[in-house]
Amino acid sequence: MRTHLRSLSTLALGACLLAACNQGKSPDQVAAEVAKAQDKANMELARAEQHADKDVANAAGKVDDKLNALNNDAATDAYKVALAKADGDHKVQLAQCDSMSGDAQKACRNQADSNYDTAKANAKTLEQSQKQ
Repeated sequence: MRTHLRSLSTLALGACLLAACNQGKSPDQVAAEVAKAQDKANMELARAEQHADKDVANAAGKVDDKLNALNNDAATDAYKVALAKADGDHKVQLAQCDSMSGDAQKACRNQADSNYDTAKANAKTLEQSQKQ
């Protein structure tokens, strides 16, 4: 019987201990734990947002650099195209001048050279205005 009583009291003690594990905490204790968990969550969120902002800023800086390079390349290429057109126009004008003679030919060649110089200057100005 003693063994039975001892087993019964061990069982009762175990039941009491288990019952104590499932007891609710006091409202003050719960509020303190909730506040602590909320503070921790807010700090983690702030760190994540700062990290994300930094990553986005770095990526944006790289995009800006690439965009500037693209714009500069496009401006240089536009200059080269304009220069090729000016060269072609100049050669055509000079060829047309060959049908003339004397002062007319000289004036025609001077005009062709002047047009060519103006076209080159305009192309250079346009290139510089488009570069960043």
